[in-house]
Amino acid sequence: MDVIDHASQDAELWRPGVKTFMRISALTTSHQLCIFEQFCDFGLGAPIHTHAVEEVLEVMEGQAEIHLGGATHIVTANQSVLVPAGIRHGFKNIGTGILKVRATLAAPIFEASYDDGREASRRYNP
Repeated sequence: MDVIDHASQDAELWRPGVKTFMRISALTTSHQLCIFEQFCDFGLGAPIHTHAVEEVLEVMEGQAEIHLGGATHIVTANQSVLVPAGIRHGFKNIGTGILKVRATLAAPIFEASYDDGREASRRYNP
């Protein structure tokens, strides 16, 4: 069993107002999971995109507006949304403080296809 010290992991400024901490991925020797946390300022989050695998979006703190397959859901702390593989989704902070979201994907390498073709597909691999 590997113990992973999250305190030693650096944050990535994914975009202004959105900070990402990659917790578990192929970088930490995971074979089947990618888990990361994002801290989003008001009005910010993740643009519409898809993954080839399932994803769970868990709101840890704050309030999110999550777009999932054409529907919009208001999700608060201690609530999750299961995103099926291939379904367009995205989220943004609509609360009064920082939004903290934990995302879990059923793959050790993060890959996404964004509606905005200018957005680069992100990969966390060794």
